[in-house]
Amino acid sequence: MPVDAFGDYTTIVVFGASGDLAKKKTFPALFGLYREGHLPKTIQIIGYARSKLTDEDFKSRISQHFKGGNDQIKQEFLNLCTYISDPYDTDEGYNKLRQACEDYESKHKVSVPNRLFYLALPPSVFTIVCKQLKKLVYSQKTRIIVEKPFGHDLASARELQKDLAPLFTEDELYRIDHYLGKEMVKNLLVVRFGNTLFGGVWNRNNISSVHISFKEAFGTEGRGGYFDSIGIVRDVMQNHLLQVLTLLTMERPVSFDPEAVRDEKVKVLKAMAPIDTEDLLLGQYVKSEDGTKPGYLDDDTVKPDSKCVTYAAIKCEIHNERWEGVPIIMRAGKALQESKVEIRIQFKPVARGMFKEISRNELVLRIQPNEAIYLKVNNKIPGISTETSLTDLDLNYSTRYSKDFWIPEAYEALIRDCYLGNHSNFVRDDELDESWKLFTPLLEHIENPNSNINLVKYPYGAKNPKGLRAYLERHNYVFDEPGSYQWPMINTNVKGKI
Repeated sequence: MPVDAFGDYTTIVVFGASGDLAKKKTFPALFGLYREGHLPKTIQIIGYARSKLTDEDFKSRISQHFKGGNDQIKQEFLNLCTYISDPYDTDEGYNKLRQACEDYESKHKVSVPNRLFYLALPPSVFTIVCKQLKKLVYSQKTRIIVEKPFGHDLASARELQKDLAPLFTEDELYRIDHYLGKEMVKNLLVVRFGNTLFGGVWNRNNISSVHISFKEAFGTEGRGGYFDSIGIVRDVMQNHLLQVLTLLTMERPVSFDPEAVRDEKVKVLKAMAPIDTEDLLLGQYVKSEDGTKPGYLDDDTVKPDSKCVTYAAIKCEIHNERWEGVPIIMRAGKALQESKVEIRIQFKPVARGMFKEISRNELVLRIQPNEAIYLKVNNKIPGISTETSLTDLDLNYSTRYSKDFWIPEAYEALIRDCYLGNHSNFVRDDELDESWKLFTPLLEHIENPNSNINLVKYPYGAKNPKGLRAYLERHNYVFDEPGSYQWPMINTNVKGKI
């Protein structure tokens, strides 16, 4: 067990325990870790929220979202859980919480209490909860998991940090971005730095363009009013996709030490050029072509004249020796044809000479759904032909690994990291600051009513907004000719010469 790991006798407190995030993500993640033996059977788990619930009601709510395990293991886990209902801004509930911690620690003769607090809360109450925790429930070994959003822009992020910094050290704060817990995102460092094949070509001499794309097959149904003040850039690009970008482009850390990894991420953020607000593709979805799905403005909670961006494609540039001149495109959108998140790294063309026309190599890493890595390569078509065909070397997790092989979900992985004291996959304060420096001018441009931005209207269920292909081609991406990418089909019933 790592030196900084919490021991067998630890209290985990989930604030906002009656909310959707806690119910659908936090408690199922804790159960998943317990089910797989990554949380001890002696742990104490306390849910804290304002909602008036009995212990039985609370346990019934959270258990509906548990995955796997039998009734016995579920009941064992629920027996470790209790619930406290009190306001976030008065002392009474925190005194109850402290007493519950102390009773548990006294019973198990714990000399240095281990306390982990998960804030599944809106940012508006972060500061008051943290002040109350520091005043009434703090211990020498305290860890605080803070959920995004970490601010709304650079000024608000700095204000939040200013409020939290006097209360807890950077070692005690764990800013969670669940994308850093996704299996394929965690695999990026190994793929990049554990393979000479990729390490040697991961630069501007060989790579033509990099694309990070995020697609959702659903709109904002039910949360349009909330999304209207957020937009797609703030929702997934400034955080999730930017995290992926830094892992893709940073220099090799000296080790897997958390600070070594995060140092390199900050360095690459500092090398990024300001985002060109004249080189954007922005869109907003409208009603589906068959009329069955509503447009964004059809939501009664959305302002009728809202200019909220539900699709964005932006170009990033990194001014350093490795990446100078390579366009890095981030694109994200809602209400599209499919839900998929992937990375595409397209390489420069091979020298002509013996080949008149031949496709480019491309490395694709699919983050979700169904994690996969495949490399597009040129291959001679079997038989007497000398023609080439573009095919792939394919690693699909669902076929490569046994179904019994446990791949933790993002929240499971990150809560476990926090329990073990591993900061690698959490956002550091200076990293957060640099990310907001990069995106705040873009957001100010998009959200300024005088900017007169051009919003491309695309129907719910579209593959992409019109203009995306031209945008990508303008930034070095080369599309394969129709039919050039295929698996060669071999008819085993036909006999003949090879």
